[in-house]
Amino acid sequence: MSMQEKIRRLREETERLRQGGGEKAIQKRREQGKLTARERLELLFDPGTFTEIDLFVKHRGTEFGLDRKEIPADGVVTGWGLVDGRTVFAYSQDFTVQGGSLGEKHADKIVKVLEMALKAGAPFVGINDSGGARIQEGVDALNGYGKIFYRNTLASGVIPQLSVIMGPCAGGAVYSPGLTDFVFMVEGGSYMFITGPEVIKSVTGEDVTFEALGGAAAHMTRSGVAHFSAADEPSTLALVRRLLSFLPSNNMEDPPALDTGDPVDREESALADVVPVDPNKPYDVRDVIRPVLDGGDFFEVQPQWAMNMVVGFGRLGGRTVGIVANQPRVLAGTIDINASDKAARFIRFCDAFNIPLITFVDTPGYLPGTAQEHGGIIRHGAKLLYAYSEATVPKLTVVLRKAYGGAYLAMCSQSLGADFTVAWPTAEIAVMGADGAARILFKPSPDEGDPARALREWTAAYRERFNTPYMAAARGYVEAVIEPQATRPVLARALAALGTKRESRPARKHGNFPV
Repeated sequence: MSMQEKIRRLREETERLRQGGGEKAIQKRREQGKLTARERLELLFDPGTFTEIDLFVKHRGTEFGLDRKEIPADGVVTGWGLVDGRTVFAYSQDFTVQGGSLGEKHADKIVKVLEMALKAGAPFVGINDSGGARIQEGVDALNGYGKIFYRNTLASGVIPQLSVIMGPCAGGAVYSPGLTDFVFMVEGGSYMFITGPEVIKSVTGEDVTFEALGGAAAHMTRSGVAHFSAADEPSTLALVRRLLSFLPSNNMEDPPALDTGDPVDREESALADVVPVDPNKPYDVRDVIRPVLDGGDFFEVQPQWAMNMVVGFGRLGGRTVGIVANQPRVLAGTIDINASDKAARFIRFCDAFNIPLITFVDTPGYLPGTAQEHGGIIRHGAKLLYAYSEATVPKLTVVLRKAYGGAYLAMCSQSLGADFTVAWPTAEIAVMGADGAARILFKPSPDEGDPARALREWTAAYRERFNTPYMAAARGYVEAVIEPQATRPVLARALAALGTKRESRPARKHGNFPV
């Protein structure tokens, strides 16, 4: 056979394998509104930059007729490409091939590309669309999942890991996404669960649909498993690209700087009218966050879950920052179990990848009630304390209004290592609100003419004396009391000054994170 014949054979074989399950299977997927595994990668990466590896890998299964079945590329496409000019490694499961089921070699391909990402110090994206373990391969398939989980864990905090759910992801398969940093889902086109509707009905008698059990809405609003969702696959992959634009390639690098053209000394006079002076009136904290960031661009994470806490990414002076804020329009900005979990995990991600943190505080305390106490608000709330205390990136805090009791401490107070804390004139930094404090402290005498009036006077006196930012500033717990419109330039200058921050901690294997 001549060289030209060999090349022709290579091209034919390559094209055949790239067709996956064949034209009929591909057409069926398109009728369902789904892209192919390779089309998804083409949308993820900059045009023409994807390099596929292990196209010719074959399974080694022999049971139940598997030895007579060809599984092109063993049902998963792996390789690397560029996203905004930066290297990213990825895999994309091919549902047209044996339902994208995971077998021994399928898992080996994922493990290999993840290990390559670790060596290269580049982000890793997994596009999941699989019927689950390839049962014909038995324990080899289960071992494959275990190897992936192990590598996910080794890569945690070293390179960003993103999971994109674009079809079924059930049983043990859900734990790889669960171990990664961020999970994306397609609305109406993807689902995740440990046990499916049929098993649940047989065991508990509950009747539930796939969508209600593990669809995007369920995980975006109820479980908190998903961080982002979009209406279709192209929009979901666009969100992946946007998130990557904020992140460094690995934990040894700083996030990419971007010239946004927004002057760091820009003041925003409208901020003076956002936060009501009355501590009982709600407002949307995002109306404070956006004017402070470059171009008003705030990329919120988990916007539909634990909405009393707001987290997300933005830029200040072209540099990526992580935002954590109480949301007074939801549960009055109180901190509960889910809000603690949401903020703590986000803080730890930012700290792992050298992303400075800016915290906006307006909280009256922890959410009271037996449901919270019995649900473990003590151990869940401790996660927030631990995450802030553990973080060594620059930590900037702005007290907008209420900052009461233990919740004040938990929201990146100076006590937990905040590097720079400022307060607005509306800030109330105290053990508790003036009304509650006055009721505890005021003891009416028997000859008190008008106890209600006296209580009001006590309340006013307490608020004037204690519920201001000035006592905290007098003690040095707040570096400055600033005008709202100066928030952006003040934070930008502090961030520039702290950009070279270094902090050493006691040597240890690892801490014992509360769960």
